Amino acid sequence: MTENLPISRALNAGLRRALETNDRVLLMGEDIGPLGGVFRVTEGLQKDFGPRRVIDSPLAESGIVGTAIGLAMGGFRPVLEIQFDGFVFPAFDQITSQLAKLTNRHEGALQMPVVIRIPYGGHIGAIEHHQESPEAYFTHTPGLRVVSPSTANDAYWMIQQAIDSPDPVIFLEPKAKYWQKGEVETDAPALPLHASRIVRRGTDVTLVGHGAMVTTLLQAASLAESEGTSCEVIDLRSLSPVDYGPLLDSVRRTGRMVYAQEAPGFTSLGSEVAATVMERAFFALEAPVLRVSGFDVPFPPAKLEGTYLPDADRILEAVDRSLAY
Repeated sequence: MTENLPISRALNAGLRRALETNDRVLLMGEDIGPLGGVFRVTEGLQKDFGPRRVIDSPLAESGIVGTAIGLAMGGFRPVLEIQFDGFVFPAFDQITSQLAKLTNRHEGALQMPVVIRIPYGGHIGAIEHHQESPEAYFTHTPGLRVVSPSTANDAYWMIQQAIDSPDPVIFLEPKAKYWQKGEVETDAPALPLHASRIVRRGTDVTLVGHGAMVTTLLQAASLAESEGTSCEVIDLRSLSPVDYGPLLDSVRRTGRMVYAQEAPGFTSLGSEVAATVMERAFFALEAPVLRVSGFDVPFPPAKLEGTYLPDADRILEAVDRSLAY
C-alpha cells in the first residue's frame, strides 16, 4: 500500500508500527506525550499506547539516556527523542562513554538496542542551540550507528530498521523537511538501513550529501542541467557506516565529486568521505573531490542562516570549479 505523507507523519507511522509489533519498544522524551513533541512526531501515541510505553521525561537529557541504557540492559528497546540538536550535549558523556562502549566492554555479550532521535540542521529560523549539525561527533565514535533519512519513505522504514538494530543508533531527522511530503510504500523497505542511494542519474559530476542537503543537491542538479551539465545525486542515508559502493561506482563514471553538508567543514563527515573517495578512486578522478559546507563558526542568528548554509548557487560554483580542471 502507498500513502502520501510528510516526513513527520511517516516517522509517526513507523514508530506506531514498531510499538504495535514489539511490546518491548518504548518511547521517552521531553513533551512527547499529550503534546506529541515539539514537531508532533509522536502525536497520538501516548493516547493509544499509554504513559508506560510513551513516557514524558523530565528535562534532563543525561538522565533520559542513562535510563535508556538501564532499560536496554533489561531487554527493552528504548527510542529517545532529544527535543533539539543542541540539547544532546548534556547527554554526550552517557552516549560516548557508556552507550557506545558497553557492547564492546562485555565482549559482545550485551546488546544496546537504543535509538536516539535528534531533529537537526537549519532552515527554520531558530535561536541558538536549535540549529546544530552535530553528526561528526557521533560518526567519530566507534560503537554507534548514525543514519539520516531525507524522504518520507526512508523515514518510515529507517526508524523501524533502527529500532530492530542490536546496536545503538543515532537517528538524525532533518527538521526543515518534517513537512515535506512523499510517497511511502508500507509493504516492504526499498533498501537496507546502511545503504546509500542514487536519487538522480548523471554523467558529468557526482553530487553527494545527506539529510536536508539532498533536496538542495537536486535543485542544483536541475539548474546545472539547464546549463548543459549532467549531475548525478547520491543520498548517503547512512553516515556510519558509509556505503561507499554507489559513490565509488559513480565517481569512476563521472570523474568528479562534490560533497555538500550543513555542518562546518573542518574534520567533518564530508572530510572523511572526500578523503576515502580520493584514496579508493584516485586514478578515476579528473579533479579533486570538493566540499561545500557551513562555515567554521558557531551557527549564526536566524537572519544570517541563508548566508551560512550551503545553497544551490554555492554547490554550482563548486561544480564549475571541478569542471574547470
